[in-house]
Amino acid sequence: MACLLETPIRMSVLSEVTASSRHYVDRLFDPDPQKVLQGVILLYLLQQETSSTELKTECAVVLGSLAMGTENNVKSLLDCHIIPALLQGLLSPDLKFIEACLRCLRTIFTSPVTPEELLYTDATVIPHLMALLGRSRYTQEYICQIFSHCCKGPDHQTILFNHGAVQNIAHLLTSLSYKVRMQALKCFSVLAFENPQVSMTLVNVLVDGELLPQIFVKMLQRDKPIEMQLTSAKCLTYMCRAGAIRTDDSCIVLKTLPCLVRMCSKERLLEERVEGAETLAYLIEPDVELQRIASITDHLIAMLADYFKYPSSVSAITDIKRLDHDLKHAHELRQAAFKLYASLGANDEDIRKKIIETENMMDRIVTGLSESSVKVRLAAVRCLHSLSRSVQQLRTSFQDHAVWKPLMKVLQNAPDEILVVASSMLCNLLLEFSPSKEPILESGAVELLCGLTQSENPALRVNGIWALMNMAFQAEQKIKADILRSLSTEQLFRLLSDSDLNVLMKTLGLLRNLLSTRPHIDKIMSTHGKQIMQAVTLILEGEHNIEVKEQTLCILANIADGTTAKELIMTNDDILQKIKYYMGHSHVKLQLAAMFCISNLIWNEEEGEIGSQERQDKLRDMGIVDILHKLSQSPDSNLCDKAKTALQQYLA
Repeated sequence: MACLLETPIRMSVLSEVTASSRHYVDRLFDPDPQKVLQGVILLYLLQQETSSTELKTECAVVLGSLAMGTENNVKSLLDCHIIPALLQGLLSPDLKFIEACLRCLRTIFTSPVTPEELLYTDATVIPHLMALLGRSRYTQEYICQIFSHCCKGPDHQTILFNHGAVQNIAHLLTSLSYKVRMQALKCFSVLAFENPQVSMTLVNVLVDGELLPQIFVKMLQRDKPIEMQLTSAKCLTYMCRAGAIRTDDSCIVLKTLPCLVRMCSKERLLEERVEGAETLAYLIEPDVELQRIASITDHLIAMLADYFKYPSSVSAITDIKRLDHDLKHAHELRQAAFKLYASLGANDEDIRKKIIETENMMDRIVTGLSESSVKVRLAAVRCLHSLSRSVQQLRTSFQDHAVWKPLMKVLQNAPDEILVVASSMLCNLLLEFSPSKEPILESGAVELLCGLTQSENPALRVNGIWALMNMAFQAEQKIKADILRSLSTEQLFRLLSDSDLNVLMKTLGLLRNLLSTRPHIDKIMSTHGKQIMQAVTLILEGEHNIEVKEQTLCILANIADGTTAKELIMTNDDILQKIKYYMGHSHVKLQLAAMFCISNLIWNEEEGEIGSQERQDKLRDMGIVDILHKLSQSPDSNLCDKAKTALQQYLA
C-alpha cells in the first residue's frame, strides 16, 4: 500500500518533536521514496503496546503536523487507517497522549477530503468523546471542533443529540477559554440548523441560571469578536427558523437582525460580509415583517450594491495580493447579495421597486444569469424569480431589459436546481399581462416546456405544465394547437395519471384553459374528444380529492359550453350519470361544478338553437329536474340561485 506523504511540510513542525522521534521525522523529508515510505512507521509505533507513552504522544504530534500539509498527505494517512489508530489512542489513561490524538483527529476531520461518516462508523466513539469533554480545555476545544465539522444533516444531529451533546456542551459557553466558547457556539449552530427538536431543547437550557438564547444575545453584542457575533446570530437565526423563537421576539428583531445587517457593511472583511448576508437572507426569507424591517435598517439595499464592486480596480503592483483575495471572494459576494435581495423582495412591492431602482441592478442580475459559477447563476435566478412576482415589474423593468432572453438561454442547459427556479420564473413571465409572453412563445418555449413535463423531477414536471397552463390562458387557437401537438395526447394522459398531486392539478388546469371559448372547444374536442372524455371518466371514478374532482367537473362544464362538443357528453350515459351523482354530493363545491355542467347542457340559445329541447327532455327523463327543484331549496345561496336559473331554462 503506497502511503506516500508529500513534502515539504512547514519546518516549524520539527520544533515540536524531541530527539527520540527525530530519526523518523527526517525520513519524511528524504528525497528517496523508499525512505519516505518508512515514515509510516510512526503509525506503527503509535499502536504498539511496547512503545512508551512519550513516544506515542510524539508520533501523534508528528502525524498531526503531516496532516496539516497537502490534501494528498491526508489521503495517504486515511489509506493507512490513521483514524481507527487515533481513536484507539483515546482509550489511554494519559491526558497528554489523548490531547495529541484529538489534535491530530481534529486536523484530519477538518480536511475536505475526510468523509464525516468515519466518525460515526463505530457506535462507541461518540459517547466516549462526550465523556472526554470534561478532561481539559484542549479536549473540549478539539472535540467540539470535530463535532461541528462532522455534523452534516439530520442523521448526525440526531446521533449527537441522543448522546447528550446539548447538556454536555452547554456549560462550555461560559468557559474561561475563548477557543472553547467559540467551538461550543459553532457546535450549537450546526446542531440547531433546520432541526426543530434540537432548537426547542436549546430554548429551555439553563447555564448558570441563564437561558441559552440570553447567552447567545450577550455573545452577539458589538464588543465581542466578530466571529462570535456572527456565530451567535446564526444560532438564534436557526432556532427562529426551526420555530423555537418567534419572528417578532425582541432577540430577533432588536438583536439578531441588526447584528447581521452590521456584518454586511463595508467595514467588515469580505468573508464576514458573505456570511452575514447569507444568514440574514435565511432569517428573513419566510417573514414579510422581518423583510420590511431589514430593508430600512442601515440602508441595507444600497449597502448590498457594493457587493458587486469586487475585485476593486488595482493601481499598484503591491495590491496583487489583495486582488487575488478579492477575486477569490467576488463570486461569493455576488451570490450572497443575490440571495439577500431575493429574500428582501419575496413579498413586498415597495421593496422590490427599491431593489430594481438600485444602481444597474437589473443589468447585474442579467449578467449573473450567465456566470460560470453555478452557485452565482442559481442565486441570480432566485433573485429574478423573487422580483418577477411583481405585476408592475413584469410590465416594466423585465421588459426593458428583455430578461426573457438570458432566461431562455439558462433553460437550455442547466443543472436541475437552476432549472426548477428558472422554469418557475418562466411561469410568471407567461402570465397573460406580461409583455414577455409573445417573444417567449416565438423563441420555442412550447417544445422546451413540453420537454420539462417528461422530467423525472416532479418539481420540473409541475413547472413545465404550469407554464403551459399560463401560456394557454386566453390564447389563440394556433398556440393551443401547438401545445397539444408538442405535448401529445399520450403525454397528456401520462400527466393525468401522475402520482404527484400538483402535476395532476396543473394538467387539469391546462386542459381547462385549452377548452375555453366555443370555437376552440369544438375544434379540440373534434380531434381529441374521445381521449379527453376517457380521461375525465377515469378521474371521476378514481380515488381523488375534492379539488381534483372539482377541476374535472369544470372541464366537463367547459365541454358542455361547446356547440358541437356538448354532444360528446349527451351521448355518453356514463358521464351523465356521474354529473347527476355529483349534483347530489355532500360537498357544495362538487354540487356547484356539476350544476355548471347541467346549466350549459340545457341552455337555450336566444336564436332557438336546435337540440336544446332534446337535451332538456333527456335530462328530465334522467330525473335532473327533480334534483334542480330540490337544490332550489338549498341553504347555500349560490347553489340555490344556480338551480333556479337552470329551472327557468325549462320554462323559456
